[in-house]
Amino acid sequence: MAGSQTDYYQTLQVSRDVDGAALKSAYRKLAMKFHPDRNPGDAEAEAKFKACNEAYECLKDPQKRAAYDRFGHEAFTQGAAGGGGFGGGRGQQGDFGDIGDIFETIFGSAFGGGGGMGGGRQQQRRGADLRYDMQISLDEAFNGKSTEIEIEVSQSCDTCDGSGATPGTSERTCGLCNGAGAVRAKQGLFVVERPCPTCGGRGQVIEDPCGECRGEGRVDRPQALAVDIPPGVDTGTRIRLSGKGEAGQRGATPGDLYIFIHVKPHPLFEREGTTLATRVPVSFTTAALGGSVDIPDLDGSTNTVEIPTGIQSGKQLRVRGAGMPVLQGRGRGDMVVEIAVETPTKLSRKQKEILEQFRETETGDECPESKGFFSKLKDAFGA
Repeated sequence: MAGSQTDYYQTLQVSRDVDGAALKSAYRKLAMKFHPDRNPGDAEAEAKFKACNEAYECLKDPQKRAAYDRFGHEAFTQGAAGGGGFGGGRGQQGDFGDIGDIFETIFGSAFGGGGGMGGGRQQQRRGADLRYDMQISLDEAFNGKSTEIEIEVSQSCDTCDGSGATPGTSERTCGLCNGAGAVRAKQGLFVVERPCPTCGGRGQVIEDPCGECRGEGRVDRPQALAVDIPPGVDTGTRIRLSGKGEAGQRGATPGDLYIFIHVKPHPLFEREGTTLATRVPVSFTTAALGGSVDIPDLDGSTNTVEIPTGIQSGKQLRVRGAGMPVLQGRGRGDMVVEIAVETPTKLSRKQKEILEQFRETETGDECPESKGFFSKLKDAFGA
């Protein structure tokens, strides 16, 4: 790698154990400080800007960074191959050339064909997939909705059209691997190929990085996206927006955006799949004499549920086709209504008199479960 021999970590003013996020932050800060647009005509600032780019291009890549940490700048010179490091052409194998050729002949096809162990030049890296968590109400999950979201996402640079090179310039063949995208290294008795640490396996390098994207071919900026939520979605449903993830490296295919749905709790209904469950209190007179209750539907209509005579608390009544829509299908699930018989706590004097009259006429047959329970008590205790 051409350029200054100043330690890359010193150039970016970071420690050698810096993590990826802190490394990127330090680079951006220095790149903005020394950017040619902010320092017109300042040759020293321009040199520092290029030095920062060179250092970051190396340290942001795990393979390049590992090579640099081990060999320093020598990892990126042709001479490093003779000492067991990276680099080197096929003519510099020494006494190990025949073994390397045999190894490649046996295993070459399994590791990428004619490119040897490393498979030759690597393809541009596809953009990363992204995740977005969206909260919606149960009503929105029932009816579906169309909405718009805004996310900060890496997109193709408009200035360089995603190439990463300053407009009017182009990439050149990598001087370390001569465009092959891979270099050889000796390991014991073997000669193995690895992706070139200078060009990252691409075979091409950018001499004059785009000032807008700093050679990445992509920049972070807000993006507004239209999202259609189909009826019937549930918590955990995943909606895929193809090609709306992170932009690929230097014009490569972008990743996808996955929207994960989270349905908020509803004050009336609990949901299990396509079934809607609700608990409905009824008066003890309605439970005894029968009647009906009206329950609102999520589609705006009303479900009238008939209460049979003598219903007990905990009894469940099923309303067919009144549940949630089937996702990407036809029809709806059911609604399950659990009855809770409510004992009155505030009675007028007349109501108490009526209930006293009722109690005086009770025979025990009106409530067979209670009668059976007390009969069992008598049998158990010999009363």
